[in-house]
Formats: sequence, structure tokens, C-alpha cells
Amino acid sequence: MKDIMAAPFVREMCATTANMYRLGWDERNGGNISYMLDEKEVKEYLDIDNVIRTIPLMGVNEVDIDITPLVGKYFIVTGTGKYFKNVEADPETNLGIVRIAKNNIELLWGYKDGGRPTSEFPAHMMSHMARLKVDPENRVVIHSHPTNTLAMNYVHELDEKKFTHTLWEMCTECIVVFPEGVGILPWMLCGTSEIGKATAKKMEEFRLVVWAMHGIYGAGKTLDETFGLIETVEKAAQIYMLTAHLPRVNTIKDEDMVKLVELFGVKYRKDFLDL
Repeated sequence: MKDIMAAPFVREMCATTANMYRLGWDERNGGNISYMLDEKEVKEYLDIDNVIRTIPLMGVNEVDIDITPLVGKYFIVTGTGKYFKNVEADPETNLGIVRIAKNNIELLWGYKDGGRPTSEFPAHMMSHMARLKVDPENRVVIHSHPTNTLAMNYVHELDEKKFTHTLWEMCTECIVVFPEGVGILPWMLCGTSEIGKATAKKMEEFRLVVWAMHGIYGAGKTLDETFGLIETVEKAAQIYMLTAHLPRVNTIKDEDMVKLVELFGVKYRKDFLDL
């Protein structure tokens, strides 16, 4: 059996969490990642019949959701209370590989100090289920606290069309990278079934959901794609924050955005443009 520490999905998680911490997106134990794995790839590194221990299905939050579509699915998940800056040095303490069972979570590797998945895992599971209905290849959900995206929450109207349109205007590639736009939720108490359900509902329409005055949720097929979605929003938000107090001399026009999406052949939210 291969060395789990050399598994591509473990190395990817280490690299991604380290990068996100370096960028200042995940201070202290802020932020979390869940990455769905194929059973075949897990079996190359772990004995899937060796369950180390079981963990209550909802971790620290008992919520009323039907997780049947995820039963039997495998995830590598950041741990609750864990710091992204420590993942690379000690993956086995800060990450866990789990299998979703009907009434609990089965730990196959990790959380060696007795830990468990992030307290946001229920919200992640709801988002995974929502995205799988839209895109069966969706495998990743990332929650983080990008600085400029957060700052923008305080000075820009939190209207999905207006917020998205402003981001699209900031960088030429934005409308191509996230053509469906960005969903927005008002400030809500984190770690609850309410915010999990609200996020999942938005995930039926968007791959990116802003939690007002808190952070952002992103979903995608790979860690790279999902990180890239959040990264592009954060770059656009940074440009906005650098220029919002200055007179606007130039901008990307809506008709130019249409040329972009037509060139790249992507479907976009036409109602988010003013044509």
C-alpha cells in the first residue's frame, strides 16, 4: 500500500492551505476545505475496512438534513479548530479522511489528536449535494476570508447583480472565470443549519457565495479551480478597493464583456449586465 503522506490529494491540501494562509485569507483557524475523493484512489493508500473511530454525523452541530446522496462518499477535510499554517507540517493532525455513513462519519485517517471535521462540514455537505445536482464532477468546497472581498462588503451595496457587475468591471477575465456571477447572503450566524441551507440554495445557481461581513464559499471540480475562483474575486475586489475613492476615468464596458463571453463561448448572466 502506498504512503498516504505522498498521496496527491494530501499534498494538494497541504499546498493549498499553506498558500491560503500565506495570502492572509485564513487567519488563525478561519476557513475550511472539503475535497471529495474517489474510492479507487483512497484504496491505493488506505485500508477502507479499517475504521479508526466514528464521529457524530454533524460534528458539533446537529442539523436536520438528508445526507443520503453522500452516504459512502469519501472526503479529505480540514479539522475543526485547526490552523491552515500547520497543515503542511503535520497533515495527520490537521486533516482527516472520512467516509459518510448513514448515521455517522467514519474516520479512516487523520485527526490523530482526537479531532474531527470542521464545524462547517454540515454546510459543506449541503453545498456538495447542491453542486452535484448541477455538476456531477463537483468535488471541492472552500470557505475562506479573503481580505479585500471582505472589505468590499462594507462599502459596496450587497446586491448580487450590482456586486457581480462591479467585480466584472475590475478585471478582463472576471466574466469569463465566473460568468454566472456571485451569490450573496446577508450576515447570518455561522455553524448553523440555517446558513448551510441558505448557502446550498445559492449553490444551485452560483459557484461562489459571499457570506456578508464574514467570507466566501467557492465550489469547483478541483482544488485549483476552486482556489482560482476565489482568487479572481479577491483580485477584482482588491482593484475595486484601490480605486473606489478615485474618479473613474476608464472602465470595461458591458458590450465589451459580451464580446469576451462570445469569444470564449461561456454562458453568462445576461440580466447582470446593463445593455
